[in-house]
Amino acid sequence: QPAPPERTPTDMKPRNITGEHFFAWDGDTLVLNILGKPGARRDAIGTPLGTELRVSVTASPQSGRATEHMLRFLAAQFGVPLSQIELVFGLTSVHKQLRIRGPKQLPAVFAGHDGVKAEPR
Repeated sequence: QPAPPERTPTDMKPRNITGEHFFAWDGDTLVLNILGKPGARRDAIGTPLGTELRVSVTASPQSGRATEHMLRFLAAQFGVPLSQIELVFGLTSVHKQLRIRGPKQLPAVFAGHDGVKAEPR
Protein backbone atom coordinates (compact mmCIF):
# COMPACT_ATOMS: atom_id res chain seq x y z
CA GLN A 1 0.00 0.00 0.00
CA PRO A 2 1.54 3.37 -1.02
CA ALA A 3 2.22 5.94 1.66
CA PRO A 4 -0.04 9.02 1.64
CA PRO A 5 1.55 12.09 0.07
CA GLU A 6 3.36 14.36 2.49
CA ARG A 7 1.67 17.65 3.24
CA THR A 8 3.71 20.80 3.09
CA PRO A 9 2.98 24.05 4.94
CA THR A 10 1.88 25.72 1.70
CA ASP A 11 -0.92 23.25 1.03
CA MET A 12 -2.19 23.07 4.62
CA LYS A 13 -4.93 25.54 5.42
CA PRO A 14 -5.39 26.89 8.95
CA ARG A 15 -8.27 25.31 10.85
CA ASN A 16 -9.38 28.76 11.92
CA ILE A 17 -10.49 31.09 9.11
CA THR A 18 -8.46 33.95 10.62
CA GLY A 19 -5.17 32.05 10.41
CA GLU A 20 -2.43 34.09 12.10
CA HIS A 21 -4.57 37.25 12.28
CA PHE A 22 -7.16 38.46 14.78
CA PHE A 23 -9.75 38.92 12.04
CA ALA A 24 -10.67 37.82 8.54
CA TRP A 25 -13.27 38.72 5.94
CA ASP A 26 -15.73 36.08 4.72
CA GLY A 27 -17.48 38.05 1.98
CA ASP A 28 -19.03 41.05 3.77
CA THR A 29 -18.86 39.28 7.14
CA LEU A 30 -16.08 40.14 9.58
CA VAL A 31 -14.83 37.10 11.52
CA LEU A 32 -13.25 38.36 14.74
CA ASN A 33 -11.35 36.54 17.50
CA ILE A 34 -11.74 38.13 20.93
CA LEU A 35 -9.85 37.86 24.19
CA GLY A 36 -12.38 39.20 26.67
CA LYS A 37 -11.73 40.86 30.00
CA PRO A 38 -14.86 41.00 32.16
CA GLY A 39 -15.16 43.17 35.26
CA ALA A 40 -13.03 45.98 33.80
CA ARG A 41 -13.24 49.64 34.84
CA ARG A 42 -14.67 50.61 31.44
CA ASP A 43 -15.82 49.11 28.16
CA ALA A 44 -12.97 49.35 25.67
CA ILE A 45 -11.45 47.80 22.57
CA GLY A 46 -7.77 47.22 23.22
CA THR A 47 -4.93 46.04 21.03
CA PRO A 48 -4.41 42.69 19.32
CA LEU A 49 -2.62 39.99 21.29
CA GLY A 50 -1.50 37.31 18.86
CA THR A 51 -4.61 36.07 17.05
CA GLU A 52 -7.11 37.79 19.36
CA LEU A 53 -8.32 41.33 19.90
CA ARG A 54 -8.52 42.39 23.54
CA VAL A 55 -11.94 43.70 24.55
CA SER A 56 -12.72 44.81 28.11
CA VAL A 57 -16.22 45.15 29.53
CA THR A 58 -17.56 46.31 32.88
CA ALA A 59 -20.03 43.44 33.27
CA SER A 60 -19.19 40.59 35.63
CA PRO A 61 -18.51 37.12 34.23
CA GLN A 62 -21.63 35.38 35.51
CA SER A 63 -23.83 33.17 33.33
CA GLY A 64 -22.68 34.78 30.09
CA ARG A 65 -23.63 38.31 31.21
CA ALA A 66 -20.24 39.75 30.26
CA THR A 67 -20.52 38.21 26.79
CA GLU A 68 -24.00 39.66 26.28
CA HIS A 69 -22.76 43.07 27.42
CA MET A 70 -19.74 42.76 25.10
CA LEU A 71 -21.94 41.96 22.10
CA ARG A 72 -24.08 45.06 22.74
CA PHE A 73 -20.94 47.19 23.13
CA LEU A 74 -19.38 45.81 19.93
CA ALA A 75 -22.61 46.23 17.95
CA ALA A 76 -22.39 49.97 18.62
CA GLN A 77 -18.66 50.06 17.80
CA PHE A 78 -19.22 48.37 14.42
CA GLY A 79 -22.43 50.28 13.64
CA VAL A 80 -24.67 47.22 13.37
CA PRO A 81 -27.77 45.99 15.17
CA LEU A 82 -27.15 43.22 17.71
CA SER A 83 -28.92 40.77 15.38
CA GLN A 84 -26.01 41.14 12.90
CA ILE A 85 -23.53 39.63 15.38
CA GLU A 86 -23.25 35.87 15.73
CA LEU A 87 -21.32 34.34 18.62
CA VAL A 88 -19.56 31.35 17.05
CA PHE A 89 -18.06 30.14 20.33
CA GLY A 90 -17.11 31.40 23.78
CA LEU A 91 -20.34 32.26 25.63
CA THR A 92 -18.74 31.55 29.02
CA SER A 93 -15.06 31.77 28.00
CA VAL A 94 -12.69 34.71 27.57
CA HIS A 95 -11.79 33.27 24.14
CA LYS A 96 -14.55 34.07 21.64
CA GLN A 97 -15.15 34.21 17.93
CA LEU A 98 -17.75 36.50 16.39
CA ARG A 99 -19.18 36.90 12.91
CA ILE A 100 -20.31 40.48 12.27
CA ARG A 101 -22.43 40.83 9.11
CA GLY A 102 -21.91 44.03 7.14
CA PRO A 103 -20.12 46.24 9.68
CA LYS A 104 -20.76 49.91 8.87
CA GLN A 105 -17.58 51.11 10.61
CA LEU A 106 -14.35 49.62 11.94
CA PRO A 107 -12.69 50.69 15.19
CA ALA A 108 -9.31 52.43 14.86
CA VAL A 109 -7.38 49.30 15.88
CA PHE A 110 -8.17 47.80 12.44
CA ALA A 111 -6.19 50.53 10.62
CA GLY A 112 -2.98 49.09 9.25
CA HIS A 113 -4.10 45.47 9.68
CA ASP A 114 -4.96 43.50 6.57
CA GLY A 115 -6.58 40.46 8.13
CA VAL A 116 -7.24 37.73 5.56
CA LYS A 117 -9.81 37.10 2.89
CA ALA A 118 -11.55 33.75 3.15
CA GLU A 119 -11.42 31.58 0.06
CA PRO A 120 -14.74 30.79 -1.62
CA ARG A 121 -16.31 27.59 -0.38
